[in-house]
Amino acid sequence: MFKLTGKIALVTGAQRGMGKADAIALAEQGATVIVTDTDLKACQAVADEIVSSGGKAAAFAMDVTDKKQIDAVFDAVIKKFKKLDVLVNNAGIFRPKPALELTEKDWQLTMDINLKGYFLCAQRAAKEMAKQKYGRIINIASIACGQVGVGFAGSAHYSATKGGIIGMTETMALEWGPLGITVNAIGPGAIDTPMVGDIKNSPKALKAITSRVPLKRMGRPEEIAAAVVFLASDEASYVTGATLFVDGGYLAC
Repeated sequence: MFKLTGKIALVTGAQRGMGKADAIALAEQGATVIVTDTDLKACQAVADEIVSSGGKAAAFAMDVTDKKQIDAVFDAVIKKFKKLDVLVNNAGIFRPKPALELTEKDWQLTMDINLKGYFLCAQRAAKEMAKQKYGRIINIASIACGQVGVGFAGSAHYSATKGGIIGMTETMALEWGPLGITVNAIGPGAIDTPMVGDIKNSPKALKAITSRVPLKRMGRPEEIAAAVVFLASDEASYVTGATLFVDGGYLAC
């Protein structure tokens, strides 16, 4: 089950953390993985790691806020691999700041990377996928997305983008389903990645987070990657417009 042999998958924000774990997991299931991020050297290191383990991968530098860069990378991928089967929209930032202190620049940067970037990549991917009447688009959201009864201080800008991702996912699933494309979201909880380094370095903050989680620990990037592999696979062929929360039970409390 969950084999991806022959599939071409592109992952954004894949130089570290969840994106890197997603890329490795997809490659382990047989996909050729396109590793993208703003740092080409870091992307190449991930691609080399995949290849050294027997997988197939290529690396490209891509800023998801720049449509010209997105188009150039997608053009290169299609030229080399002839198709695109899977897109994992993972690139994102989280720079906590109280709402009263947020600047327009803070707000816009988060919107550009976390939301506009997802849309631009998904739109371009869908145009390619529609040609073959097949595709899997997976958008990484968050439990900090609104409408789940839990707020997160310092994340007004971040939560706005993650809630937007879920709404966008549902609409894309509706519009692109007839084209053979499924579009789903994953809502991670507290995951042990470089993005949450400040939490890990503070015993008080770490306890505050894990005490709320029934499993009493932070999640691992590989546990998100497992959900990505499922949604990318043929076993998820009847799943679209859904948000899968992978949070250790956080939202159940």
